[in-house]
Amino acid sequence: MKLPIIDTHCDLLSYLAIVPGAKADKVDDIACALPFLQEGNVKMQVLAIYTDVSSGSMAFAMLQAQKYRQLLQEFPNGVCQADADFLHSITEQSKIGLVTAIENAAGLANEQVPLEAAFHQLDNLIGMTGRMAYISLTHHTENRFGGGNYTEVGLKDDGKRLLDYISGKKIAIDFSHTSDVLAEGILNHLEKENLDVPIIASHSNFREIWNHKRNLTDEFAKEIIKRGGIIGGNFLRAFLDNENPERIYEHILHGFEIGAEEQMCFGADFFYTKNFPDKSRLPFYFPNVANAGKYPSILEKLSENLSQDQLEKLAYKNCQRFFGNLWKKA
Repeated sequence: MKLPIIDTHCDLLSYLAIVPGAKADKVDDIACALPFLQEGNVKMQVLAIYTDVSSGSMAFAMLQAQKYRQLLQEFPNGVCQADADFLHSITEQSKIGLVTAIENAAGLANEQVPLEAAFHQLDNLIGMTGRMAYISLTHHTENRFGGGNYTEVGLKDDGKRLLDYISGKKIAIDFSHTSDVLAEGILNHLEKENLDVPIIASHSNFREIWNHKRNLTDEFAKEIIKRGGIIGGNFLRAFLDNENPERIYEHILHGFEIGAEEQMCFGADFFYTKNFPDKSRLPFYFPNVANAGKYPSILEKLSENLSQDQLEKLAYKNCQRFFGNLWKKA
C-alpha cells in the first residue's frame, strides 16, 4: 500500500554533520537515507537539528543548518524545501519536501550565554533553513530550559521565556523528550500566559502499551488531542517492546482507540547507529520497521484494523492538515 508519507522526525542532519564521509544517499549508513525515503514514498520529512548539552551545542546546531542547505543544493532533483503550498499538493509532488526542527534547545543557547542569544540563534537558524517545524526544549537530560525525559526536573525560567518568544511564530513545542513535570509545566505556562504555541509529540509511543519514560502517558496524549496537535509513532525497539516486533502496530492502534484518529502520524526516529557505545540497544530497529522503505508494508499490516480513510490520516493527512494550518499565510 503506497500512500504518501509525512514523517515528523529523523536525525539525518546530525549524521551528515558528524560522520566522516557521510552522504544523504548512503543506505548502508542510515535508515532514512534518501533512497529509503523514496522507496517508502515519503513526501515530507522533518529533519531534526539535534544537540547535546555542551559548550559547543550552538556551533553544532549551525553546522547542521549548513548541512541542510547543502542537502538542498546537492540533490535538487530529489528534495526541496517544504511549505504550505507544497503540503497542499503533496499527493502530486515528485520530490521530498524537507523542513527542520530543534531537538534540544541547547542548540539555541548553551549553559553560559545570555538568554537573548537563544532568540538570536533561533532567528538565524530559521533564516538559514526557511522555517522551524517544532522545538523540543530538552533531550534526555536537564538543561537551562527544563528537564528531559530521564529527569524529574520541570520548566525553568529560561524555558518560560523561550515559550513566550515563540508564541505566534508558527512553531510547535514538542513533548517527545520532556519529563512529565516539564510537560505539565509547559501546559500550565501556555494556559497562564495565553500563548499561541501548538503542542505535539513528534516521535513518541504510548506508556500504556510499553512502560518507558520516553513514551507518552494517555493524559498527555489527550492534551495533544484536545489541542489539535500530532503524535508521531516511534520505530525504536527500546520504545516499542524489547522482544515483540508487532508492538508497533499496538502503539498506533492504541492512539486511535484513545481518540487520536486526527493526531496519529509517523515519527520514525531513524538515526546513525554505527559505533554506538551501548551495545544493549542492538538491534535498534526490528526488521519490520528497519528503514523508511518499510512504510508500504506497515500500512498494509495496519489495513487489517484501520479503514482506508484512517490509513490516509495516519500516513499524511493529519500532518498535512496540522502543518498546513500552522504555516498558512496570514
